[in-house]
Amino acid sequence: MADLSTVLVTGAGGRTGQIVYKKLKERSDQFVARGLVRTPESKEKIGGADDVFVGDIRDASTLVPALQGVDYLIILTSAVPRMKPGFDPTKGGRPEFYFEEGAYPEQVDWIGQKNQIDAAKEAGVKQIVLVGSMGGTNLNHPLNSLGNGNILVWKRKAEQYLADSGVPYTIIRAGGLQDRDGGIRELLVGKDDELLQTETRTIARPDVAEVCIQALKYEESKFKAFDLASKPEGVGTPTKDFKALFSLITTRF
Repeated sequence: MADLSTVLVTGAGGRTGQIVYKKLKERSDQFVARGLVRTPESKEKIGGADDVFVGDIRDASTLVPALQGVDYLIILTSAVPRMKPGFDPTKGGRPEFYFEEGAYPEQVDWIGQKNQIDAAKEAGVKQIVLVGSMGGTNLNHPLNSLGNGNILVWKRKAEQYLADSGVPYTIIRAGGLQDRDGGIRELLVGKDDELLQTETRTIARPDVAEVCIQALKYEESKFKAFDLASKPEGVGTPTKDFKALFSLITTRF
């Protein structure tokens, strides 16, 4: 067991986090998987194993047990906007969104991620992979207006904090997340939201999950930040060489 790397995935009950946790468990010859979830219900939802810890990222002290002896941290926590009830799509207009009390982006995406970064640094973690979102260069991005949360602003602040932390990092700013099969598309990396100006600005969740795990294996992924999307299925060649993919990236932030 000694030569296996222990990897903690936070937000392991979320849609992408679950996939990362599952992939790590399937690769038990390489990794010892751990998950962090917010509630006992989420723990049960992903199998309820002893390697799933329950903690609150807004309370730094609850992160300590999960991070003990961890080599790598993959951060997949995010504030989630809720739709206000009563929206009727047949009447046109747009739904309204809100964040639950205590679960605004400032608390989750900024304070919560900062707490994770600080606790991981304290625990001697070797690398932190942080999954963010494309669109952070545009203050007027529509996502910022959801529930008045400024979600991309707070995510960006946490990304900057990580980049300044001194811990080796990989910041993945994913395009529009899709619930589709992974491993069958050519992945694209970019910078400064340039991919948002193209037709290729989405990515399958399992592909994001795979990039998170591959980032732990190659030096070429460290101290880098990049946008991630993919070509449509059937166009180009499905990405298999992740070392080459990470080598294309030159941006530190």
